[in-house]
Amino acid sequence: MSKKIVNFIIGIFGAGSAIGVKYLIIFIISLMPILELRGGLLAASILGLPALPSYLICIVGNLIPIPLILWFLDSVFAFMKKHNILKKFVLFCERKGNEKKYKIEKYGFWGLVLFVGVPLPGTGAWTGCLIATMLRMDKKKAFLASLIGVIMASVIMMIISYGILGNLI
Repeated sequence: MSKKIVNFIIGIFGAGSAIGVKYLIIFIISLMPILELRGGLLAASILGLPALPSYLICIVGNLIPIPLILWFLDSVFAFMKKHNILKKFVLFCERKGNEKKYKIEKYGFWGLVLFVGVPLPGTGAWTGCLIATMLRMDKKKAFLASLIGVIMASVIMMIISYGILGNLI
């Protein structure tokens, strides 16, 4: 599924685009929930971009939303629910967070690291920070755990995207 979404986004910008546009594509993909750097690194490999700059761009793209989610999500969700702006979406996000929060709640800091760091469907920095916010985790510790998790996921995805997958493409 992620590969289909990545190919769709690449198609929007055009795969034959200039190198700067290709880097912009992987940066945007890395910013997005669900895809995050996992999708960004897959896209970089599909686009034939060099590994190291792609790696750094995807990490930066995935890290930018983390502090925004940790420090402002409660306020944004409260405002949206109060003014009936995308209330169903907010309730959906909260429901999904509640379904997965036991994975983090049990192990705290290290649970968040693993949740963000193991690239499985439904995990990642966005969902991890949503859950950390819902659990009222210390924001600095949650940021550090998310940072470690993003780096862990990036190493795994580099091996998959440029190692295993890179040899198949």
